[in-house]
Amino acid sequence: MLIALGSDHAGFQLKDRVISFLQSSGINYKDFGVYSEESADYPEQAALVVQAVKSGEFTFGILICGTGIGMSIVANKHRGIRAALCSEPYSARFAREHNNANVLTMGSRVIGPGMAEAIVSIFIHTEFAGGRHERRLSKIETLEQY
Repeated sequence: MLIALGSDHAGFQLKDRVISFLQSSGINYKDFGVYSEESADYPEQAALVVQAVKSGEFTFGILICGTGIGMSIVANKHRGIRAALCSEPYSARFAREHNNANVLTMGSRVIGPGMAEAIVSIFIHTEFAGGRHERRLSKIETLEQY
């Protein structure tokens, strides 16, 4: 498993906490920035992480901004990306299990570090259920052509 991470300035500190969590869990990752709290535009980091996931080199992407909304919007503009904004573990579980989400977005101004760790753990360790959900994902992929 290899995780691509990115944030804007608002998500920088929470991203560092997620990195510490991944390190302590023995999970490989690459940090695509930003590397400080200096003002940054979230679409740039989102695009880097999304391209890394689309390349197939990375299993999942994690994007963090103030609310997680902007990162989610940008990520979902890309074909083949299913980004889910999660603020608690229940949504993270079903984003993976039912929607086969490949990018997790979170809001640093919405959740704390402990919740972020729980969400990340559930997201990366939950398998896609397949079955009836595959049919629904196929319908989503059809919409990506427009």
